[in-house]
Amino acid sequence: MTAALLRDALGPDEPIDDAVALVVATSGSTGTPKGAMLTAAALRASADATHARLGGPGSWLLALPPQHIAGLQVLLRSLAAGHEPVILDVTTGFEPASLTAAIDTMPAGRRYTSLVPGQLVKVLDDPDATAALAAVDGVLVGGAATPPALRAKAIAAGVPVVRTYGMSETCGGCVYDGVPLDGVDIVLDDENPDGVGRVRLGGATVALGYRNQPDHPAFARPGWFRTDDLGTLTDGVLAIAGRADEAISSGGLTVLPQVVEAQLTRLPGIAECAVFGLPHERLGQQIAAAVVAAPGHDTPTVDRLRAELDGLLPTTSIPRQVFTVDELPLRGPGKVDRRALVNRFSQV
Repeated sequence: MTAALLRDALGPDEPIDDAVALVVATSGSTGTPKGAMLTAAALRASADATHARLGGPGSWLLALPPQHIAGLQVLLRSLAAGHEPVILDVTTGFEPASLTAAIDTMPAGRRYTSLVPGQLVKVLDDPDATAALAAVDGVLVGGAATPPALRAKAIAAGVPVVRTYGMSETCGGCVYDGVPLDGVDIVLDDENPDGVGRVRLGGATVALGYRNQPDHPAFARPGWFRTDDLGTLTDGVLAIAGRADEAISSGGLTVLPQVVEAQLTRLPGIAECAVFGLPHERLGQQIAAAVVAAPGHDTPTVDRLRAELDGLLPTTSIPRQVFTVDELPLRGPGKVDRRALVNRFSQV
């Protein structure tokens, strides 16, 4: 984000509603900054509901950038519980060994932290860091979808992971393991016959709106925020299918990247992956995948992945191109930057 764009989004010289305690910059998938206006009441409701869901107030370890809502919430929750937060410096990157040392300095009582999936991948490759993380009382994992295989690996290692879903506009995570926190409501807009609809979130944690954008359609219904995510609700449990603006149209069929990624990450030798669409003369878009190989495993090939995914996905959803990368490009603390991958590999 440029300084000019942030200035337009946050408007530091413009009058602001007295109820607003915090304005958090969020770019979503468009790259255009917006400032989510959060009240003190919303932030307190989020902290209280989080502690109620996790089993009670406790101390928190910050292992995320504090300028993003997930990092800010770690600080606010710890302070709300009466604890000085333990802070891990991640300005030069995240190292599992430093996490181990930081957890050792946390006070007695209930202890929590929050990570993005990429950090959890690194922790689980380090036995000492895994043991340290397994000793805390709750590990919120969010910022991006947590692959089922990663969650299963963490649980098998004794790490008390909690998958979170939310955004700056809802004071961060407001749905834990598919179940909304107390005071949070979920409805689906434009639901199709398969039960998939656009997720709308309401309740005590929702922002007042965007700074300097009073008529933004995401907040058209007072007290609710209309997300760009598609999901299903089954007996009150939310499952995210993918983002409406990230869907790939290939040969006239719609493919959600997250559905393909869920199968890819179950395959041996794949630590992380991201699926995206590349321009294609006949298909419109061709399914492609960027893959981070797991330590000690060979680079996966297109033929191998297509063979292993046969029967697990429709043929039209299986990647036709596979690129090996050392790490996935990110937006913010943990969301994959698919646009950067498209730009990088469109000319390959």
